[in-house]
Amino acid sequence: MIDLIVSNVRLADALAGETFDIGIGGDGRIAAIERRLAREAKVYDAEGRLACAGLIETHIHLDKSRIIDRCTPQPRRELSPVKGVAPLKAAMSAEDVRARAERTLQQCILHGTTRMRTQVEVDPGIGMRGFEAVQSLVADYNWAIDIELCVFPQEGLTNYPGTDDLLVEALKRGARVIGGAPRYDTDPAGQIERIFALAREFDVDIDVHLDVGHTPEAMNVHLVRDLTERYGRGGRVVVGHMAKLSLLPPDQVAQLARRLADAGIAVTVLPATDLFLMGRDQDHSVRRGVADANLLIENGVNCSLSSNNVLNPATPYGDCSLIRMANLYANVLQLDRPAQLRECFHMLTNRSARLLNLRDYGLHVGLPADIVIINAQTPEHAVAEISQPVAAFKRGRQTMEWRPPTLLR
Repeated sequence: MIDLIVSNVRLADALAGETFDIGIGGDGRIAAIERRLAREAKVYDAEGRLACAGLIETHIHLDKSRIIDRCTPQPRRELSPVKGVAPLKAAMSAEDVRARAERTLQQCILHGTTRMRTQVEVDPGIGMRGFEAVQSLVADYNWAIDIELCVFPQEGLTNYPGTDDLLVEALKRGARVIGGAPRYDTDPAGQIERIFALAREFDVDIDVHLDVGHTPEAMNVHLVRDLTERYGRGGRVVVGHMAKLSLLPPDQVAQLARRLADAGIAVTVLPATDLFLMGRDQDHSVRRGVADANLLIENGVNCSLSSNNVLNPATPYGDCSLIRMANLYANVLQLDRPAQLRECFHMLTNRSARLLNLRDYGLHVGLPADIVIINAQTPEHAVAEISQPVAAFKRGRQTMEWRPPTLLR
């Protein structure tokens, strides 16, 4: 029984010019995908626009979004996002975190995001308030988006007494991913080893902030790769940022990529943040600092593109549009071939689903009817033109709508 037809859609992998109807059953799952279904149910006409199974935010910090107006300005060369945020934590109530996170979450939904992994800091400075605030949004917004929490120590683990206990507490309370930020630990290797130990103890995935800096030396990804192989965690480890890859020659990046691919480690590239933070030691010929995800993919690594921060010291702008993020990345990496731009779109959709180990993602019969309609005809057009998602459906129920602009002659 079909209750709703999303009609006249273009599918990313279909032949140019072909359109299809997607029939949705009363159980909120896709019941049929055909060139034309009998109009015996309610119809949403996509008018030939592109459809996907929703955009996926694989790395965002809801808990510390929208605080840029609270942060003390820092000198350009010495800017440290962690130093900008740390003094504010004591005054952050659970209500404050929730209100800011909710505004950001709503903007993500309005820009076509239907799945999300959000990073959440826990340490004695914030306690469990940030975790509790973001966790409270999971059920409240289940009608529009699935949210997975990754808890991590932003300001250090081995050097910040009490943080380890809070990580354990968050994992006991249902966090499904554990992360890290070894750059801010006095013992980076010790933090990474402890993160892997906790992941094994609680059987959760790993998502680590890794290898941001002015030079390619002392990259921690080699230890992460060794531990992933030693403990058989392939397919369950993600490293985010990896800005140091932009400082290596392409042949060295390709060689490292093949090792990461063999180990089953995925990479999330965060263009806005890395572009904003890298190269601050330079006043001309400034390095861009954004890793080439397309090159990594060519050598077997699964990659995603994501927002990271919104309106805070690490990224003092953003509208939560993943398509805009892909366009920014394509500009920085100077991509102009349709296949390259299409790959950028895949890094917001099916590649992100693989990275998060989602088993129920896609436009296929039997899967949840999570459908986003984008005002474009192909994935490459969507990225090139920063096309707006105009409608979204979660488990067959429409959750948002944008009306395309109209010229009034």
